[in-house]
Amino acid sequence: MLMKIKIIIAVGVLVIGIGYFAFYFKNPVPAGKMPAQNLDQNLQKITYNNATTDLIIVELPFPGAVTGKEFSVIGKARGNWFFEASFPITLLDKNGNMLVETYATAQGEWMTTDFVPFKSEVKAPIDYIGPATLILKKDNPSDMREFDASISFPITIEY
Repeated sequence: MLMKIKIIIAVGVLVIGIGYFAFYFKNPVPAGKMPAQNLDQNLQKITYNNATTDLIIVELPFPGAVTGKEFSVIGKARGNWFFEASFPITLLDKNGNMLVETYATAQGEWMTTDFVPFKSEVKAPIDYIGPATLILKKDNPSDMREFDASISFPITIEY
């Protein structure tokens, strides 16, 4: 009788373990990668203005991401996106009002036509929670509007 109970418990633990594994590890997502089913959906949220993925790629945050008040913007852009190794980043609230204006900085030699990694630390106002729009602008010291370019997408600031 005791042996039957041990077998029943062992089988139960095995079934629960298999169920847990199947549920939680069915489609693992490597750290820093977006689930494939969300990739197309989130790419549609990106607005390019005179820009393409051949000029700038934002790796973090993802379009539609939920961030804290302080977050990093990481990616890579062609060297001509920078001026003096930086370019402007703007964070707008849900009404289009500016929350933050800051800069991304090249993490390598920027005087090239190749991709250059960039990074920026964005700090939203402590009292703001809600939808926001992140805008990365090509630095345009000439002020000639025909050379303006940007990429923008929605995020949510929650914590």
